[in-house]
Amino acid sequence: MNISTLLIFIPACFALNMAPGPNNLLSVNNATHYGFWTSCLAGTGRLIAFAVMIALAAAGLTAVLETSELVFLGIKLLGAAYLFYLAFKLWTAKIQDQDSNDAKPRNLVDLAKQEFLIAAGNPKAILIFTAFLPQFIDPAHDVAPQFAMLGALFLVLEMVALAGYALIGLHLRRWFNNPKGKSLFNRICAVLLSAAASLLLVTRRA
Repeated sequence: MNISTLLIFIPACFALNMAPGPNNLLSVNNATHYGFWTSCLAGTGRLIAFAVMIALAAAGLTAVLETSELVFLGIKLLGAAYLFYLAFKLWTAKIQDQDSNDAKPRNLVDLAKQEFLIAAGNPKAILIFTAFLPQFIDPAHDVAPQFAMLGALFLVLEMVALAGYALIGLHLRRWFNNPKGKSLFNRICAVLLSAAASLLLVTRRA
């Protein structure tokens, strides 16, 4: 895996990590109610779920990527299409004020379990690991170490994202709950995702 691949992967991956979703919004809510560090520690639940998904995806895709160039191309196109779809959904999303009156678990284990279940039940996360990460794998080299490196980078960037959303919940809740502010944030993420998809489509492999 070369530096140019990583220079495309890292911003594209981080855009996915930062895109508003159920887990990131949960980090905002947890930070608002229980504090920054509690929100970050609760986020380990999603990291565990994502690590399991990455391992399963790597185990199933290794043989496919090494034997079928056509399947690899299909996965690449599917991943780019997914990025464009997510960007469109973010750009056109209806913004509503959020009500935090629902009962929330107060125990750290319960908060982490909630993060885990939301991540494990999110079909978008499954698609990321089966259609997005493999786009950066070079079938000419050993697939497993590459997948492990990309998976580790994804988890590190996910930690940065959940900490960032926890900070939003702690210090910028008034701005984030403002419809104009939330709409602007969504559209910034949409532009980043569209740019990432465009770069992936024009990138050629050896």
